[in-house]
Amino acid sequence: MGQQDGDVRPPQHQMLPAGWVAEVVTYLEMLAPPQIRPDTAVGLALKRMPTDVAEFRRLFRRVGEPWLWGSRLYLDDAALAAIITSDAVETYVLCADADEIGLLELDFRQPRACELSFFGVVPEAIGIGAGRFLMNRAIERAWSGAPAIDRFWVHTCTNDHPDAVAFYIRSGFAPYARGIECYPDPRLHGVLPKQAAPQIPII
Repeated sequence: MGQQDGDVRPPQHQMLPAGWVAEVVTYLEMLAPPQIRPDTAVGLALKRMPTDVAEFRRLFRRVGEPWLWGSRLYLDDAALAAIITSDAVETYVLCADADEIGLLELDFRQPRACELSFFGVVPEAIGIGAGRFLMNRAIERAWSGAPAIDRFWVHTCTNDHPDAVAFYIRSGFAPYARGIECYPDPRLHGVLPKQAAPQIPII
């Protein structure tokens, strides 16, 4: 079937320059509080993260390095501090006893909405129920009414954990859009170590 008038389609195949990474991004949202799924993990607690850029970067790296998280690592201290010290941004640390094993950031800067801007646990905490515990606390806080929201949303990509989309759907989010993101590989710019995310080849 030929392309119809007004039918704008992206190229079916697009080669990237060497040193670039591409990922398929899925956008999901929930428009009302869902039924909270049981969480059975014990010994976990959530606490507000101090507004310290070095502490944020340290945990951001620990959680996100396996999935090629690099966005916040490009920011200088002033730009990063402007985000994490904003009254409309809440950043939390998931703790197992004295160990910090997860990161949660909720962004309320858009009126009547909350973005689950960063969410994850360290590799050794995957599979112990820490993600479910963290998600339940995220949902409770997002819909707590201060500030009131009509929409809680998140985006994830094919470079994240392979169960990420399914996990978000189980948590009550519904997919509503898909896109492609391309960016220079942060491992080739000293932002992340070369051994990060070995499942994503450096080209």
